[in-house]
Amino acid sequence: MFTSNPFAALSASISPAVMQAYVVVMILLVVAGTLFDVVHKGSAKYFFDNWRKSRSKGTTQLGGGELASIAIQTVAVDVLTSGEFCNPQRRVAHLLTMYGLILHVVATIAMVFAYPTPATPTPGLVSFVWWIGALMVCVGGYWFWFFIRVDVAAEGHSPFRVVRADLFILSLLASATFGLLWAIAGGGTGVLFGLYIIATTVLFGGVPWSKFAHMFFKPAAAFEKRVSYANDTRSNLPAPADKPEQFGIARELPRHY
Repeated sequence: MFTSNPFAALSASISPAVMQAYVVVMILLVVAGTLFDVVHKGSAKYFFDNWRKSRSKGTTQLGGGELASIAIQTVAVDVLTSGEFCNPQRRVAHLLTMYGLILHVVATIAMVFAYPTPATPTPGLVSFVWWIGALMVCVGGYWFWFFIRVDVAAEGHSPFRVVRADLFILSLLASATFGLLWAIAGGGTGVLFGLYIIATTVLFGGVPWSKFAHMFFKPAAAFEKRVSYANDTRSNLPAPADKPEQFGIARELPRHY
């Protein structure tokens, strides 16, 4: 099962060119949705305003080497290991979902563009990554949805209570779940394939109304925060995850810890 490519089976009903066009459209929707979100919410303006403030009012002027070091810290702590999460369970669930999504998307692109038909046998590693990525999304996502969410864990709401902010996680879980079920059923067209396509389209097409774009802006915000603490302009955000006592400002644990 973990070595099968469901898109190769799908090629008997749908042209690989159509599958590839769909993937390209999804990528364009993410780019356009992210740009719209940044402009609509003023995220870019907020970031550059704070960046100019840090540069002009800081008591310590940072050089290129120091900025490069901060950028490396940002990637290592805030991006690759999600160090902003104090709750270890939430952190693990987030990492499972994040890396699962990355693996699943990369493997999907490889399958659709490089190995779209049975005539182009898919390497076992590529197929394995596709399946494992989807499973990681499901494990991390369902764990978060039913047991870790703040309004469920701390406020006692039903795990089935849905608000607009849940669009991203729900569409992501639906896409991964229906994708797995469709692949287990052998690929091809049918109800499961239709549900998989609908959920995936909502996931990538709903960027302006979900938290999808947040993952692109978060690294920039984390970098700005670290720069402001390094040059002592005191960002209005919590202290960096690996510097909880810097400038005497303790990093408080969230209520759901």
